[in-house]
Amino acid sequence: MAISRRMFIGRTAATIAGASIATSLGGFAFAQASDTLRLAFAARGVRTIDPARSIQGADEWAIIHIFDKLVEVPLGHFPTSVAEVQPSLATSWSVTPDAKSWTFQLRQGVKFHKGYGNLTSDDVKFTFDRLRNDKALGGNRVLFDNIADVKVDGPATVIFTLNQPDPLFIMGPLSHYSSSIISRKALEEKGAPAFEKDPIGTGPYQLASVESDPSQGVKLTVNKDYFGDAPATPNLQIRYIADTTARTLALLSGDVHMIEGVRAPGWVPSIQQRNAKLHFDVASPGSFFTVSMNLTVKPFDDIRVRQAIAYLINRDELASAMAPVSQRTYGLNPPSFLGGFTADTIPAAVRYDHDPKKAKQLLAEAGFPNGLSFNAYTSQREDYSSVMLIIQEQLRAGGVEMKLDIKDHTAFHADQAKGTNTMFQRSAAYPPVPTQAIIEQLTAAAEVKSDGSGGPNFSHYGVAIPGIDEMLKKAMQEPNLEKRVKLVQEIEVKFLTDMPLLPISDNGYLVVRAANVDLGYELKSGYAHWRLTRAKIG
Repeated sequence: MAISRRMFIGRTAATIAGASIATSLGGFAFAQASDTLRLAFAARGVRTIDPARSIQGADEWAIIHIFDKLVEVPLGHFPTSVAEVQPSLATSWSVTPDAKSWTFQLRQGVKFHKGYGNLTSDDVKFTFDRLRNDKALGGNRVLFDNIADVKVDGPATVIFTLNQPDPLFIMGPLSHYSSSIISRKALEEKGAPAFEKDPIGTGPYQLASVESDPSQGVKLTVNKDYFGDAPATPNLQIRYIADTTARTLALLSGDVHMIEGVRAPGWVPSIQQRNAKLHFDVASPGSFFTVSMNLTVKPFDDIRVRQAIAYLINRDELASAMAPVSQRTYGLNPPSFLGGFTADTIPAAVRYDHDPKKAKQLLAEAGFPNGLSFNAYTSQREDYSSVMLIIQEQLRAGGVEMKLDIKDHTAFHADQAKGTNTMFQRSAAYPPVPTQAIIEQLTAAAEVKSDGSGGPNFSHYGVAIPGIDEMLKKAMQEPNLEKRVKLVQEIEVKFLTDMPLLPISDNGYLVVRAANVDLGYELKSGYAHWRLTRAKIG
């Protein structure tokens, strides 16, 4: 359905009113101490718990607890260097001087869930061979294109050979949730469709059930054979409550302990006013929010139109509206990342500060002196819809009418993954590896496909028009990190000039936690999910 920003603000007000109702019903009756930590996220239901196939953030909270990776980032923050990456299924590793060969020694005696045997090097090889070669996996596959080969040397040694040197290999692809190690035996016995709803990993929790009622979601129970410390709380329940008011009331009434916060104007202050004891956990920089223009659809095949759109979008206003979770970005990599452009370092030619006069001039040169209109759709989830509704008004002020439909979040992902949108939105978290977001969103290999088998290069950049692939190849061949970062900055200037994609902001991922829940560590940065193995309900 078509929706306006006025309607959205009305819905936000209704959410706040709903919170007031909860207060009037007897205050904040938070969930009592129990053996089950309950979380609720803004989605209609589970899509998949297969780490190789997942593209929905809510599902990833189950995935990161059911599975382990070879390595882990520290609890509560991204590593600042490879020295901070921590052992997990691998106890140690080494890399050759050219950064093209990585050898991992596996932990001995690790058991897969539900009697599927011990982890071996064959499971690791199977996991990454599948990630590299199964075209049906779609979006995440491009992250592993640099892996040339995976070999085993006995049951406990795995050797990765890379096409290009990667000094940050363990901070990039290997830290992503999709590189979770799966049981070869389980996948082959169950088949891929069954594995998506009944996965077998080695993690601190194992799947207990996937409920038919989405509001009851996915239930996990402690893995008693886990090689690490036992979770502080025996059970986790990941629930799916798309409606903001219902999700907020679930927290305020004590039905759940933690909820996905609303990254929308005014929501955080409204909730803070109702209870100062709530914890607001923000993983910063969180999700990179970007918009991509479909270069295969007129008028976005004209660079002047794309640049005009960029000049009409006021990113400072957007970041201010989304405070305190949002920060303006200048390039695809945020200022806090290695080589990320800042307000002071971004070249003026690709800064794209708000300039309606410049935008109208470009539109006139492109043959649209009286403006233009186009259709697009977005997700009903607040961080998507609020940003896109503000952009809708900013474009309208410059003579560009974006006719915007709002879709269910799960349906939005399914449709957008088939390339059916015109102005695409993506909200995705990345490790502090300057090439990773570029690989996933701007390379020809990541081009979106109509059958859903492609990646999140929604603009068709590098296919519809020449892109950055050769520049990226050069950067990936450079083993020196400082020189590589400079090459990445040249890539950023190139794509910002061509404007297939406009970085909007970094939206810190927000979870609101009940006063009686202790995470067990301080959260500073990281992906849009974090392990809860130390979390306790007081």
